[in-house]
Amino acid sequence: MSGGTEHGDGTGEGPANGSGNGSGRRSGNGYKPGETYGNPAEEREHGSVADVTKEGLRGVRPGRAALVGGQDLTDGGGDGSRAAEHGGRGGAGQAAEADSWARVEADAGASASAGPAYGEGKGSGRGRGRGRHRGGRRRGRKGEQTMVPEAEFTSYYGRPVLNQPAWQPLNIAGYFFLGGLAGAGSVLAAGAETTGRPVMARALKTSSAVAVAGSAAALVHDLGRPSRFVNMLRVFKPTSPMSVGSWLLAAYGPAAGAAALCALSGRLPRLGRAATAGAALLGPAVAAYTAVLAADTAVPGWHDGYRELPFVFVGSAATAASGMALAMSPTAENGPARSAALASTALENAALKAMERRLGLVAEVYRDGTGGRWMRAAEVLSAAGAAGAGLLAGRSRVAAGVSGLALLAASACTRLGVFHAGLESSKDPKYTVVPQRERLRRREQDGEGAG
Repeated sequence: MSGGTEHGDGTGEGPANGSGNGSGRRSGNGYKPGETYGNPAEEREHGSVADVTKEGLRGVRPGRAALVGGQDLTDGGGDGSRAAEHGGRGGAGQAAEADSWARVEADAGASASAGPAYGEGKGSGRGRGRGRHRGGRRRGRKGEQTMVPEAEFTSYYGRPVLNQPAWQPLNIAGYFFLGGLAGAGSVLAAGAETTGRPVMARALKTSSAVAVAGSAAALVHDLGRPSRFVNMLRVFKPTSPMSVGSWLLAAYGPAAGAAALCALSGRLPRLGRAATAGAALLGPAVAAYTAVLAADTAVPGWHDGYRELPFVFVGSAATAASGMALAMSPTAENGPARSAALASTALENAALKAMERRLGLVAEVYRDGTGGRWMRAAEVLSAAGAAGAGLLAGRSRVAAGVSGLALLAASACTRLGVFHAGLESSKDPKYTVVPQRERLRRREQDGEGAG
């Protein structure tokens, strides 16, 4: 290791890292085949030769201490002899190396006096400061920033993160709609009977019994076999919306059926009144539990709207029941139905708007695509039905019937829109991952503010 001809051409103008450009057998990073190096720890302390350093300097690569967070890139004590030892020693090449090492020492001293690039080093010693390797991954502390940039969202070949629901649109949307119509209809029927409106009460009792039978039939059809519904009644699990809903249907269905039979036949009035009261008590739960059932899934369009979705479903159910009352009762008795139509459409639309504002990115599925089309149709129909109920239904039987049909159609469109919006949110992985990252970021910010 005593001459420039040993690993370089010794003719002068060598590169700053001293590797030479003649017949030398050196690689670009300063490694010399066949040469025996000293103590590895000492080599790490003093650094090794490279083309481009971490700080953008040519001629030196920082040692291990600098790479893992120490201060001094070059040990702060090189005198140029190490550079000459690793490079060609001819003329201008040796001078270039000495100048390069001088620049490195000056930059290292400046960086040591200004503070370490990472961590909280003490002084300008041999890179013994506290670096990132000692502090670990400390997230959220003041004065530190994450060195790894935020990863852009992607998924495995664009495939969905969630398994899509196997539910059929007509079965489950019909199950939602008919169940809501039955539950809210029983409440209105009890009110009509109490206030002396027999025609409206009889019509609503009958429609509720038919609707709950259709709802159960749609559920069984989607399950595939009636025995599967019976199997859900083998146990009662309060923490399972499906189990609670199955028992609600099992209890509500006979009550609604008995109330309708007694009203149509005119017999057993006491039994009929008891059945009407029982159906009215269970009706709100029957109208609302399907929202809890949907929100209990991992589908972002349903799960993320768990706060507002029950109000949407209850409002939609009351809209359908008031529409049925307007369509089936005379104008002399439809006063409560008109009031219920105005209140229910206001509740449904207000809950939908509040849910869309809170959902953020996920709200796109309620505005675009198939779900968005159904939701826009529901909004138009509910506005038309409410306007007809408030302005014309009290004077015209035809206007009351048209308004009632519009409200029924609006409720059905709402259920179809919610169902298709949930399906769309399960297909695109961004609706699953992006909201999760936003919630995590907010929790971290709240933790920093509390700290």
